[in-house]
Amino acid sequence: MSAVLVVAEHDRGHVPEATLEALTSARTIAGGLGLPVHAAVMGEGAELTFAQLAEYGAEAVHHLTSTNLGDYNPEAWGQALARAVHVASPAVVLASGTDRGNELMAQLAARTDLPFVANCVDVSPDVSSMTRSQWGGALHEEATLSADVKLISMAPLMVEATPSPAAGTVSEMAVDVDDSLVRSVIKDRVVMSEGITLATAPVVVSGGRAVGSEEAFGPLEELAAELGGKVGCSRAVTNNGWRPHSDQVGQTGTRISPTIYIASGISGATQHWVGAMGSKNILAINTDPEANMVTKAGWAVIADLHEMIPAITAEVKKRRS
Repeated sequence: MSAVLVVAEHDRGHVPEATLEALTSARTIAGGLGLPVHAAVMGEGAELTFAQLAEYGAEAVHHLTSTNLGDYNPEAWGQALARAVHVASPAVVLASGTDRGNELMAQLAARTDLPFVANCVDVSPDVSSMTRSQWGGALHEEATLSADVKLISMAPLMVEATPSPAAGTVSEMAVDVDDSLVRSVIKDRVVMSEGITLATAPVVVSGGRAVGSEEAFGPLEELAAELGGKVGCSRAVTNNGWRPHSDQVGQTGTRISPTIYIASGISGATQHWVGAMGSKNILAINTDPEANMVTKAGWAVIADLHEMIPAITAEVKKRRS
């Protein structure tokens, strides 16, 4: 087989958006190389992913099977992937640049003695050079890659996942996985939140240090509720104890990709921008016209957030009445 092989990350059959983004990127790369897109999937619930992988462009789906491939286990899954690559000989192996995707690709690279370029934002048509994201997106690095099989991961939120239905022919591929590698166990899962989350919300209304207090987030909560969104915050806010860490947008918090991000009283430090840059539209509300978030936003209001947020909420309610 000569193909672009996508490592299909999933959790008991649930395919995350990042995997669909990886398939979308793979179609572009495969088109430049004149190759088909294939997908490799394994683990508990893998059969639940077949239809969706085909919907997003997988012409063939290789289902890796073994008695030692159950719930996610990086070492066992890494060995299975290495065995599959040895048999299938793809031209390119591509994964999403998530923690799990990069972990599996690192396992594959170590087991095959092949170089691996992580978190790419752009790839040349022949996959010999690429631009990769460093320091959480604050730096872009130009890299070259020379190998019989090219191993890369694509940074999340760099493309919009779009369907492109393909045959999705499923083939079973039995692989040997050493018993000694089955030593990582997921004992339990906890539902942190139901419904939309900060990462999936179509609208995010965030506040920074200028909000002033925990209680002063009330108007932001009201606006977010009116718009069907979630409230986020900067690291300074969590450091002050005004909001939990789960609400933090940024490199050490949550990366978001809403239709609109309303950043109120946020200066826009690099670490925060890393988490917000996937937003399709950004409205900055700040009294400082030179604030980093203001200069990077598509729209900006130079005003006091304590006046603007209630005014926006009132206008939304007026238009709905």
